[in-house]
Amino acid sequence: MGDIIPSYEDRSAPRGRGQLRIYLGSAAGVGKTFAMLGEGHRRAERGTDVVVAFVETHGRPHTAALIEGLEAIPRKRVEYRNSSFEEMDIDAVLARRPEVALVDEFAHTNVPGSRNEKRWQDVEELLEAGIDVISNVNIQHLASLNDVVEKITGVPQRETVPDAIVRAADQVEIIDMTPEALRRRMAHGNIYPAEKIDAALTHYFRAGNLAALRELALLWLADKVDEGLQRYRAAHDIQGTWEARERVVVALTGGPEGDTLIRRAARIAARSTGGDLLAVHITKSDDLTGANPATLAEQRRLVESLGGTYHQVVGDNVPETLLTFARAENATQLVLGVSRRNWLSALLTGPGVSNRAIRGSGDIDVHIVTHAQMGRGRGLPQARGGLPLRRKLAGYALAILLAPLVTLFLASLRDGLNLTSDVLLFLAAVIAVALVGGFVPAVLEAIAGSLLLNYYFTPPVHQFTIAEANNALALGVFVVVGLVVSSVVDGAARRSKQAARAGAESEMLVTAAGSVLRGQQALAAVLDRVREAFGMESVTLLEREPGSAGAARRPGTGWSPVATSGEPALTRPEDADVDVPVTDSLTLGLRGRTLPASDRRILGAFAAYAAAALEQQRLSAEAEAARPIAEADRMRTALLAAVSHDLRTPLASAKAAVTSLRSHDVQWAPEDKDELLATADESLDRLAHLVDNLLDMSRLQAGALSVFPRPADLEEIVSRSLDDLGPAAAQVIVDMPGTLPEVRVDAAILERVIANLTANALRYSPAGSPPLLTASTLGDRVELRIVDRGPGIPESDRDRVFVPFQRLGDTDNTTGVGLGLALSRGLTEAMGGTLEPEDTPGGGLTMTLSLPAVPAPPAPTGPDAVAGPDAVAGPDAPAEIPLPATAAGAPDGR
Repeated sequence: MGDIIPSYEDRSAPRGRGQLRIYLGSAAGVGKTFAMLGEGHRRAERGTDVVVAFVETHGRPHTAALIEGLEAIPRKRVEYRNSSFEEMDIDAVLARRPEVALVDEFAHTNVPGSRNEKRWQDVEELLEAGIDVISNVNIQHLASLNDVVEKITGVPQRETVPDAIVRAADQVEIIDMTPEALRRRMAHGNIYPAEKIDAALTHYFRAGNLAALRELALLWLADKVDEGLQRYRAAHDIQGTWEARERVVVALTGGPEGDTLIRRAARIAARSTGGDLLAVHITKSDDLTGANPATLAEQRRLVESLGGTYHQVVGDNVPETLLTFARAENATQLVLGVSRRNWLSALLTGPGVSNRAIRGSGDIDVHIVTHAQMGRGRGLPQARGGLPLRRKLAGYALAILLAPLVTLFLASLRDGLNLTSDVLLFLAAVIAVALVGGFVPAVLEAIAGSLLLNYYFTPPVHQFTIAEANNALALGVFVVVGLVVSSVVDGAARRSKQAARAGAESEMLVTAAGSVLRGQQALAAVLDRVREAFGMESVTLLEREPGSAGAARRPGTGWSPVATSGEPALTRPEDADVDVPVTDSLTLGLRGRTLPASDRRILGAFAAYAAAALEQQRLSAEAEAARPIAEADRMRTALLAAVSHDLRTPLASAKAAVTSLRSHDVQWAPEDKDELLATADESLDRLAHLVDNLLDMSRLQAGALSVFPRPADLEEIVSRSLDDLGPAAAQVIVDMPGTLPEVRVDAAILERVIANLTANALRYSPAGSPPLLTASTLGDRVELRIVDRGPGIPESDRDRVFVPFQRLGDTDNTTGVGLGLALSRGLTEAMGGTLEPEDTPGGGLTMTLSLPAVPAPPAPTGPDAVAGPDAVAGPDAPAEIPLPATAAGAPDGR
């Protein structure tokens, strides 16, 4: 390997944070390490200072050959429990200060005693030192997909890395390979040793498994790419739709047609892989005919069951608000239902939401979906509060038309009508104008009507004078009544608008409350709802830092973000477009646009809700922190209540035996002395066993139990465990296959656990049905089963048997204080294993011990190894090689 250190001007000069590049793969063998080393060679050829900080070859010649020519930092040896392990020497890398470091297996767990628990934490130190890092990770190691991968492959992954760490990488590049090519590479011996190839191809590396893992990797990377695209569009203020992936928005009115629209939109989204479904309900502030909350709740559940998300936005102009939301979400398609208005309503109110949305949709495709409710759902137009401009213009037009028409009509009937009838007809015209156009058009109509009545119908005619007092009174009453009626109509419109606004605000608060109650992230849900409802770029809850309460709200003084929704996050209230103080130490900041006073009122309610959610979150954290203390107190109380008899009984027996032996009043025969000594010895053994159990349980509770796992033979441990049981062990049937791999356990602790479980099985096994011990290999685990034919344990009580001092109603303290199973599970989990009870087919209980197996060493690779056209890269294998069960008929894929 090369050992020439490139020279550059100042190796100690401070650098900014380094860049992180990650190669993502769907499974072992796709070529991540090979690609990483290839990139290292390319950069070295361009003059970049590149070192191999840590690369695991797993004995693969292709990988080892590619390391040649790159400087490798010597590894650090870590001693742990009488064994030596190799880890990355982070101090040596930092002292070397290369420009680029190649670090294999990003999700690797370091040996206990290392500086950091995980390798990605080591990488963080390198990045903070200004060193660029190139690493790799498999999709099964991402924390969010851990359970999904286990369902697909049947193999749990214990080494994980938080998704946020990988998402924060500057570059993530997928190394893709078809399942068929990867299986050929496996068959050629370029991934696993020859003896493991058949098992791997039959189980973990089945074509279906690999196809599912490949899809997970591609979809995860697509989501990360989409996040970067959204940031780019926001930074460059790009409002147009980029059809990088299908996003289907379905508009819901809360009507019965909603289910049809949702399912239709879901089918449209499903036509393209990775398509998103978003449902949105626009809450209007000028409409008393609000949606049914129960119907919306049902439709929301339907959307979420189909994999979509539900949103609610307030806006008076429904088409504009809907299109603004769709463009903000980079939607490619919009699904609307045919209007439920009948022909008369459509004629009187003009174009509906669908038509106006189509005209303003631009590059968003609009789907108009027919349904059973179209044309028969709403009848005549509903009264609208606030009298929008359309109504006001209609009122002015009606006032202009009615005044001359009524005048002409009354003039033609001058001989048959008197002034009273004329006034009443003009008053009817004023009321009609008030109902249509509100106060101002009605006032104009009343003024015009009074002038026309005075000029054309009040003696003397064709003059603006009034000869009789009663006529003047009639005209005065006419004007007053017209003004009063107009005022009443206009006031009713304002009250209806206020009522509708209050209803819309209440509906939005109820929706937000439902979001909080359905999830555990209450604070995040509140901030998300605020951002969506008011159309903001970001919403941040800021808290004044302790010690800065006396400082004025000066720029940059004493504020820190507690939680945020959207980007960019605020760091001080002065940067917000809207600033809502919550308490002396909390304020809610919104960025995006200014809000009117009417919106600030409900925003204050949201701010108080956010403060309450923050308090609840902190109280929950404090309660969680106090839980171990409460548990310790409970344990202490239970211990004092349970061990009193168990401590006294062996002490009393030993004391009585020793006192009898020391007595000079009785001459004991030799056989009597032996019996007394045996009684004392047995009592002291019981007391010592009880004390050992209590000490171990206390160490487990405190997390201070020392466990030293190392490779051990399970058959030998089982044999020693049965020897500890004495003559009773002769009744136990042992059926252990001879091909079991070694297990990584603390042999002394496991021996004690097996002895305890076997003794428990002997105690409850009926005569003629002895317990059975059997074992099998399952993936990277070895399962030991202790089977009995006793009464078993009801499923509802299986968790209780592992609680200390529980014997399910057994009050016989001579059998112990109930620590056996609790201690056995605690000791097993401390070694990285699990202990679970299961029903024995035919009756009884089976205790299953699952223990980590020791991977077999890689087979030597000679020059005659077969290689095919696909065997190019030699990527790293996962830390745990998933293998199938080899005994006990374990089901495939478990």
